[in-house]
Amino acid sequence: MAALLLGLILLGAGQAQASPDLGAKNNFILRCTGCHGQDGSGSLAGGIPDFRGFVASFSFTPAGRLYLMHVPGVVSASLDNREIAAVMNYVMREWGGESFNARQYTPFTEQEVASLQQQEVRDVVKLRREVVRDLQAQGLPVAPYPWP
Repeated sequence: MAALLLGLILLGAGQAQASPDLGAKNNFILRCTGCHGQDGSGSLAGGIPDFRGFVASFSFTPAGRLYLMHVPGVVSASLDNREIAAVMNYVMREWGGESFNARQYTPFTEQEVASLQQQEVRDVVKLRREVVRDLQAQGLPVAPYPWP
C-alpha cells in the first residue's frame, strides 16, 4: 500500500513538472474567468477588455507592466507574487496573439511583480489611458475599453 501511495505521489509530481502552466491555468480559471471568460474575451459592456490578440502589448512598456500589476483583478486575486507572475505569463502566451508576436516577450518574475505592486497607482483608469496612447503611437494593438 505504501509503495502504491508513493508511486501516485511521484506520478503527480512528474506531471506537475511536465506542465508548468497547469497551476497558472488553474489560477486563471479560479480567479479570472468570472470577468474575462474562459476564452479571454472579457465583456465590453461590463468594462472588461478582450485579451485575445491585445493583452501582450501591455507587457512591452514599463508603464504597461505597471498597469497590469494594478488592475483590480490582479490586486484582489489573493495570489502570491510567484503565482501572479505565472498567471501573467500564461495569459500573455495563451491570448497575446498578434500582440505577443509583435516584439520579444520578457516574462514576468516574482521579483518584478513585488516591485511593481509596491509602486503607488492612484488612478488605474487614467494610467491605462496613458499606456494605451503610448502603445497605439508605437503601432501595437490595444483592445477597445469603455471606461472614460
